[in-house]
Formats: sequence, structure tokens, C-alpha cells
Amino acid sequence: MSAAGALMFARYAYPPNELGYCGPAGDMLSASAAEIARRAREFEGAWVYLEFLASAAGIADPLDEAVVEAYWVGNGLVDLPSPADLTGYLRRRFAGQTGGTWATAWRHAAAHHSFHVFEVYPWAALLRRTGNPTAVTVLDQCRIRTGVVLTVAGGTATVSGRPLIWKKDQLGYGETRSETVAWSVEGRSLLAGLAPGDRVALHWNWVCDILTDEQMSRILLHEERQLRLLTSAA
Repeated sequence: MSAAGALMFARYAYPPNELGYCGPAGDMLSASAAEIARRAREFEGAWVYLEFLASAAGIADPLDEAVVEAYWVGNGLVDLPSPADLTGYLRRRFAGQTGGTWATAWRHAAAHHSFHVFEVYPWAALLRRTGNPTAVTVLDQCRIRTGVVLTVAGGTATVSGRPLIWKKDQLGYGETRSETVAWSVEGRSLLAGLAPGDRVALHWNWVCDILTDEQMSRILLHEERQLRLLTSAA
């Protein structure tokens, strides 16, 4: 087991887990790498992709750091398997799960969190049908979004970024805005520190990671691809 990969998984999985949306109950901020690895298998969505990516790359450990990065951020491992192989795999692992567009995505499916958010979850399909504003909020918060830290105060930070908006029956980016998010709780964090100017990844109300320029570009590349696909399917 890769301790670095387990820690990276926790950084991105902690926010929805802490909110009770996915994964087992427990405090990931205080968990050891071995405990995180044990709990990771109970994240029914993410773990499926980690196993798939590791198998396609010939990597024994689904929590290898490159595998974890591929799913949450994106790297060359995402492009190794074919979209058809992924949808075939998901049909077996997500049997009976309906509501999204993943089952018919055999030409473009990608083992990346953005695909799971926009095509496995039902919210994007619901948004196209109804324009439901709740769907926009969930998609905006559930995606791994990017931003730049403006200020840091204790366990919170003010971050600038572009939200998702629904306008003229299309989902796209709004104007840059600032939001206050958490990066530590009572002095406990999965990051060593945070400073103004840091480029960061956010998931729900939490700063997951400090990004390189390349990582930031990869996240945006995958997300923009999903938004184009959503627009073309409308």
C-alpha cells in the first residue's frame, strides 16, 4: 500500500465523507494511512475507478499515488483503457444504477471524477430535463473545482474561482467569485499549510490539495470536456 496514495485519496474523499454523502463513518483527518486504505474500499464510487485504472495500467495497488491522481486530478493513466472497456466494467459494478448517461457513453467515458459527477450521478441529466437549480448547486460542489487562495485565517481560506451556472439551457462557468472554505478543523488538516497565491483543488466546502499548474490544467481539461459533451447532448 502506498502511504502517499492513501493520503492523497483522503484529501479528496474527506469532504463528502465528512458530510455523510459517501464512504464509511469515521474521522479521516486522524486516521493512519493503513486505516485510510481500509476505508477507501468502502467508497463505492471512487474505489471502482481506482481498481479499474490500476488494472488497466498493470499496477497492483489501487491506492498507488499515480492511480489516485488519475481519478481525482487526471494524468496519462486515464487514457490507457478504452471508453468501451470502462462502460463495460461499470455495467458490472454499477448494475441496477440508473439516472445518469454513463451506460450509453461507450465512445467517450473516462475513468475520472468529472465523468462520475456529470454522467454517473443523475444530476446533469435532471438539469437538462428540468433546469432544476438544486442540480446546478450539487454539480458545482461535487466536482473537483479549482481556485486561487486570496487569504487564510485560521482553519478557513478565501478562494477565488468560477462557479457553474445554468444559462440559456446550457451549463457553463459564471464570473469569478470568492468563497470561504475550510482547510483544517481544530488544527487538524491533511495539508501541511496554505498560503495566499496557492492554486488549490476544492471539493464541497473543503480545500483538498495544493496544485501545480499542470494539475490545475488537467482538472479543467477533463471538466471542460464533460461540459462540452453535456452541451452537445442537449
